[in-house]
Amino acid sequence: MTSLDVYWGNGLVQLTWVPMTTLPFAEKITSAHGFCFYQNQVMLVYLKKRGWDLPGGHVENGETPKAAFQRECFEEGYVSGDCTLLGCIKVNHEKNSAWNETSPYPKIGYQAFYRMNVSTLHPFYGHFEATKRTFVDPNQYGGWHHGWHRVYASALTEALRF
Repeated sequence: MTSLDVYWGNGLVQLTWVPMTTLPFAEKITSAHGFCFYQNQVMLVYLKKRGWDLPGGHVENGETPKAAFQRECFEEGYVSGDCTLLGCIKVNHEKNSAWNETSPYPKIGYQAFYRMNVSTLHPFYGHFEATKRTFVDPNQYGGWHHGWHRVYASALTEALRF
């Protein structure tokens, strides 16, 4: 497993890539993200507040992580297709001095990660938080992504295995 300590806001958070094929702790999954493959390339979306990023976002009340990922892929990149669970990034706030019981996230939570094989490339309108989409060679993905690190690289390596 690949781990990395990062600063999110004012606190230190440990991120760990955990490959898996089922989600045994769905109630602790706060968001869903992933990689959308189309013609041997991977999609990035340009988010207004972050720059080039992978599609994904929060799981809404009553929504499964997979459904959240599919929704976010359509809202941000205007793509749809079949998805496969790759694993999760474990988000551990135990070293985060800014975390407390009223924080919006659990002390240990998870971000589910999927691979989508894009079957439909819809016209891009940019009506939501993404203003552009592009597709790049998977080997160049890290050079485009605004906050690329080795935990994301582990997730992409898992996506490339399928």
